[in-house]
Amino acid sequence: MRSKTVSLLVILLSILVFIGTAESQSTMPEAPAPVATQEWNTPTSQQTQTAPATSPAQPTASATTSQLPAPPQVPTSGPMQRLTVEQAEALALKNNPQISIYRLLSLASGQITREQRAAYFPAVYGSLTAVDAKEGSRIAAGNLNNPVVYERAAEGVTLAQLITDFGRTNNLVAAAAFRAKAADMNALATADQIKLAVDQAFYNALQTFALQKVAEQTVVARQLVADQITTLYQNKLRSQLDVSFATANLAQAKLLLIDAQNNYQAALSTLSSVLGYPAQQQFELVDISLPLNPPTDSVSQLVGQAFSNRPEIAAQGYEVQASQHFQKAERDLLFPTVAALGVVGQVPYRPTVNGVQPFTSWYGAVGVNVNIPIFNGFLYPARSKEASLRAQASQEQLRDLKDRIANDVRTSWLNAITAYNRIGVSQQFVDQANMAVSLSETRYNLGLSSIVELSQAQLQQTEAQIQFAAAKYQYRIAQSVLRFQVAAP
Repeated sequence: MRSKTVSLLVILLSILVFIGTAESQSTMPEAPAPVATQEWNTPTSQQTQTAPATSPAQPTASATTSQLPAPPQVPTSGPMQRLTVEQAEALALKNNPQISIYRLLSLASGQITREQRAAYFPAVYGSLTAVDAKEGSRIAAGNLNNPVVYERAAEGVTLAQLITDFGRTNNLVAAAAFRAKAADMNALATADQIKLAVDQAFYNALQTFALQKVAEQTVVARQLVADQITTLYQNKLRSQLDVSFATANLAQAKLLLIDAQNNYQAALSTLSSVLGYPAQQQFELVDISLPLNPPTDSVSQLVGQAFSNRPEIAAQGYEVQASQHFQKAERDLLFPTVAALGVVGQVPYRPTVNGVQPFTSWYGAVGVNVNIPIFNGFLYPARSKEASLRAQASQEQLRDLKDRIANDVRTSWLNAITAYNRIGVSQQFVDQANMAVSLSETRYNLGLSSIVELSQAQLQQTEAQIQFAAAKYQYRIAQSVLRFQVAAP
């Protein structure tokens, strides 16, 4: 009995609202003649000058004649390219300058190993000497001894060979080799980062394109509603407030479309840059429909996979070993250095001095030299200590890198789970929002609700469509980030 009473009251209230609306529409002034100029192209200052300050805004025919906003025209180069995400990745690995930079740095690091290994081999160089000296000249300044300088012309070859430095060269070669391996791993890490950037730019471009389509459909739908309400107003079946709300909703949809068009062009520009093009290209992006599977449940397994596969961890591990070998090489400076030296040559021009011939026609000698460091102001101990501290710091950097990667893996996994769940929820959001718009339009056409309720339903529908259009590509991006964090193929 109580429910029937409430139903009767609701029906009676609806009838009263409908009667009140009809009476207010019967007393409204007649609509002015349609204006040919579109309201969207009229500057605000001109509207202020032409419209009376005391008269309210009047609905015009702009809602029935307005067109979709034109997208911004960005200069492009090259023909239209049909592109999948795999093709985009391959193109970026071929063209992106970051790939070339780190590949060249890796090759340069390999040459440092050759530089250090050169100490194993003898150093051979030739000499040509011609001297014109005053008779009896001796070098008096800058030296403790004062050898006699004889007039002569000679040529010869000198050979120097390191015999041993008690492990310093071996450690320098090992340190350079580990740094070369670290450079190789950095090149691989750069390639992975470029592939991630390509995936993000590619799916972001697809997402912005989908949002642009949603915005275009929203403009068309709200244009239709605005046209209908304007026609009803001109026939005194709707109020000026209804037209104002419909026109405002249409303007909001056009603003959404303008932003979507700009975001799409910006996404294409970013994609062109990541692919290594100096100018924006024209792309036809192909979205290969693959099943959207949820991420794995074992995040600890993903962390272990990241520790095993991430090239950054391998590179830092090589840096630790390189710093340890370099510390040993700096310590070895305190040990002696043993080297052999040999010379051979001839003196084709050798005038006599006071009837004595100071040179023979040829010369040759061999010897061994041992350099023993005794004291240099504690330079070598300080260098060894510095290298030891840097080696410890490198070890801590490796531990910090593992901690950050583990956190990044967990965060990426959570983001992927959230993005996957948003797909189903956003689909439900769209379904309910579409139902709400349908019911609101029916109630509004029957005069049981105001334009405010219909406008709210339309806004909610647009938000739902945007969320659903973005959910799929956001999950694709989250999957790419998770694959990057665990270095999965």
